[in-house]
Amino acid sequence: MLDPERLQALPQLPREKGEPVFAEPWQAQAFALAVKLSEQGHFTWKEWAAALANELKVAASRGEPDDGSHYYDHWLAALEHLAKVKGLVDSAALATRKEAWADAYRSTPHGVPVKLAPGSGG
Repeated sequence: MLDPERLQALPQLPREKGEPVFAEPWQAQAFALAVKLSEQGHFTWKEWAAALANELKVAASRGEPDDGSHYYDHWLAALEHLAKVKGLVDSAALATRKEAWADAYRSTPHGVPVKLAPGSGG
């Protein structure tokens, strides 16, 4: 379980019974990746919370509704931003990997786990 103090530092995290909730497996994976990268010292939790708050602020400035429906999209955007800023991934490699995933899920039948082919974008 995530430290309650860390949970409090996160703006508008969707919760149920005090714990984060996820509508899709990728959301839990993005959540876990952010926690792990912070625990490994790649960024502080304060930096993480600030990056997420910034993504939410940018979304609000675009007029996106604050209904939580895109919360983990913003979570992922903040994670990608920090990964680039901290030198964990470069923009070209990230773009290549994202395109490989997009190709993979477009060609995967509904209900079947998406898998990247060897050598497809990293």
